[in-house]
Amino acid sequence: MGCYFCKVKALSRFLDIVLYASLFTACCAMGLCMATERLIIGHSPPFFNSLHLLVFGSTLLIYNTPRIVRIPKAELSGDRPDPIWYYVFFFTGLVMALFALYSQRWQLQVASVFLSVFAFAYFLPVLPFKTRKRLRDFGWLKIIVLAGVWTMATSLLPMLYWQKNISDYPFEILVRLVFIFTLCVIFDIRDIRVDISNNISTLPNKVGLRNSYLLINVTLVLFVLLSIAQYIRYPLPGRLAGALLTAMATRFIVTYLRRYPTERAYFILADGVMVFYSFLLLLV
Repeated sequence: MGCYFCKVKALSRFLDIVLYASLFTACCAMGLCMATERLIIGHSPPFFNSLHLLVFGSTLLIYNTPRIVRIPKAELSGDRPDPIWYYVFFFTGLVMALFALYSQRWQLQVASVFLSVFAFAYFLPVLPFKTRKRLRDFGWLKIIVLAGVWTMATSLLPMLYWQKNISDYPFEILVRLVFIFTLCVIFDIRDIRVDISNNISTLPNKVGLRNSYLLINVTLVLFVLLSIAQYIRYPLPGRLAGALLTAMATRFIVTYLRRYPTERAYFILADGVMVFYSFLLLLV
């Protein structure tokens, strides 16, 4: 019995490292990249290439940076992993990102640096204000910047990498933007109390919880409509089916999280729907 509980505890600690050190988030970003690549090159991309190394490493680097710059007390107790893991994956991400960025074409390098500036400004107080604000401290900018960076990193960068004309895939960018925006609203709902205590007026704080859930329903409908529009331009039944299943899964997840809003559930389900979506699109 004691050995069983030791295994369960070890598995729980491993899960915490995967979730809180952003390994799972990096997998989500890479999966969405591959989903876009599946559309623009007509087949599933190789699992290992410099684009995936760049996106995976950059996600680890950016998401672990605020945790090592200033680790809140809450991060040092409870279910959080040992802070050493934040340093491990910060430096791992740094090496991966720099190595992969060096081998890219200059257009992709410029786009990556541009996105990185916004990503770091979102998490770190680098803006030129006396109060040293971050972009996420401005309620409306928080969701716009986060959705924009994720959309560009997982749809625009693959197009630049494979040297495709961006104007040929407008619906892919719009579908991705609406999908990521929906997930951002879900996470803003999770953070509503913390944001209020920090005087950050996010979208849920402005419109209220009821209207926020209504907005999620509206954006999911828009996600489906844009996926249909993309199907008309690129008639891939499997891709459309994947979008429909993802919309239904997201709606179910929203209902579940409304009843059981645990932090692990948000990581596994709200982030996990990106992996689910990517997996479905890579199957077709």
